[in-house]
Amino acid sequence: QAQLVESGGGSVQAGGSLRLSCAASGRTFSRSTMGWFRQAPGKEREFVASIWWTGSTYYADAVKGRFTISRDNAKNTVYLQMNSLKPEDTAAYYCAASDSAATYSRSANSFGHWGQGTQVTVSS
Repeated sequence: QAQLVESGGGSVQAGGSLRLSCAASGRTFSRSTMGWFRQAPGKEREFVASIWWTGSTYYADAVKGRFTISRDNAKNTVYLQMNSLKPEDTAAYYCAASDSAATYSRSANSFGHWGQGTQVTVSS
């Protein structure tokens, strides 16, 4: 059974950096669109970034220029480098995989495989 496991979350002060990792097991996702979503308390889950199997990347406006998504298909792992963090970035961050190799969709419904989430807390 396919499994996604996030790591790298934690607490950081505003302006700091964190790097999230998402390790996949059970099947290869090298031909899948991979994404990161986040959910703050009382809010809906929102799109953060995605990366096609070709390496093309897409970002939410709120994180563009600060976050970088990347993938290492040999390791079946996706990363999210987060710089210049702000208190409004505080949320549980989820890794997700789509069965589509190249989707523009930013809807969580387009991603059928999910990790358990990792908490990111940014203090001012």
